[in-house]
Amino acid sequence: MRQKSKWLLPFLLLFVVALVGCNSDEESTSSTTPNKEEEPKTEEVSLTIGSWRTEDVAKYEKVIALFNEQHPDIHISFNPTKNTEYNTVLNTALQAGEGPDIFHLRPYAAGLKLAEAGYVEKINDLNGLSVYPEEALMASRDELGNQYGVPINLSSTQFFYNKKIFEDNNLVVPATWEEFIALNDQLLEKGITPIAMGTKEGWLLSLLHGIIGPAIYEGNDFYQAVLAGEKDFTDAKFIESLQVMNDLKKYFPANSEGLGMDDIRTLFALEDAAMFPLGSWEIPVVLEMNPDLELGYFPIPSKEGNKTVTTWVDGSFAINANSKNKEAAKLFLEFLTTKEFGELFVKEFSMISAIPGITSDDALLNDISNSTTNEATPYMWVTNFTGGDPTTKSLLESELQGMYLGQVTPEEVATKVQENAKTWFAPFQK
Repeated sequence: MRQKSKWLLPFLLLFVVALVGCNSDEESTSSTTPNKEEEPKTEEVSLTIGSWRTEDVAKYEKVIALFNEQHPDIHISFNPTKNTEYNTVLNTALQAGEGPDIFHLRPYAAGLKLAEAGYVEKINDLNGLSVYPEEALMASRDELGNQYGVPINLSSTQFFYNKKIFEDNNLVVPATWEEFIALNDQLLEKGITPIAMGTKEGWLLSLLHGIIGPAIYEGNDFYQAVLAGEKDFTDAKFIESLQVMNDLKKYFPANSEGLGMDDIRTLFALEDAAMFPLGSWEIPVVLEMNPDLELGYFPIPSKEGNKTVTTWVDGSFAINANSKNKEAAKLFLEFLTTKEFGELFVKEFSMISAIPGITSDDALLNDISNSTTNEATPYMWVTNFTGGDPTTKSLLESELQGMYLGQVTPEEVATKVQENAKTWFAPFQK
């Protein structure tokens, strides 16, 4: 027994040492290898975007996908509202302290009203704003220099035309106003609807005046005189521009009073009208409806042969001041200032990017882009006359609808527009 005890004691001592060693190794391992539950996690964020561009859902999905390559944990939903309902829906939501995290901000005074009311976050320190010219940034900048939006695209309005209809009928693009009127008469004689235009929606009429008006009052000269208070809307040339619009009604489709945007777009896309006076944003929409449409455009010519396309910054993206995810929203807005976004935007949207130097493979879009550089006149109803209550722009629209219904004369329209503008437009109050 004494012999067995002699060997048993060292064995027990070795066993205890081994156990202590194992425990020490386990403690060492657990102290150098973090528990999976303690590993830092990237917080996922969800953002919503509000817009009036219901036709661009699939395109913005591509924009979001490109953004997510760098920011996979920021989930974004693009939720647009019909353009004619967008302002009301957005304003109601913002007034309730709600609304999308990011939203399309109407350009110039219309959007700045929301900023003045405290609904829009200032983005003065946002990275990337320096890529834009001052003219583009002014569309969402207040008088104190505060920036509220990232400009997305430049829009232009001009006459689109069906090249095949012109070629089949030996018609040419007009070089003067007289040639433009003669062109319309020729189309009527051939039984072809000259101009796809309706008067049901007021915004189409201020847009049409933005195209037609400069050809009658000689564009930028009158515009600059108005801004200086040297001329106003009772000027004979301005009244003539309204009369000319009234005279053009005979070139519109039958029952034009009942036709809205969707109706006139369809008429042109299905080649039931020769010309379509609208914005550059319509190019992809029309071509999607009819990929075989041979689409051309021309700047409207004046009596003297001067040509103009009407241009402006058509909306910026802004951040809701009540958003709970402002930092993530800022990352998305910074992405919108990049060359990568600009190139994708031009390619997918077929629009003119607000980022300078972004070109397109589309010859038509590049030609229009060149026109916005060389033949531009501001769309003054958007850039300068969205003030007042009702706004001067909206009053013009309702009065033009009345003119087309025969309820008011061009002179009466001009008088009412001037009376409205004088209540708030400082140059008219001198």
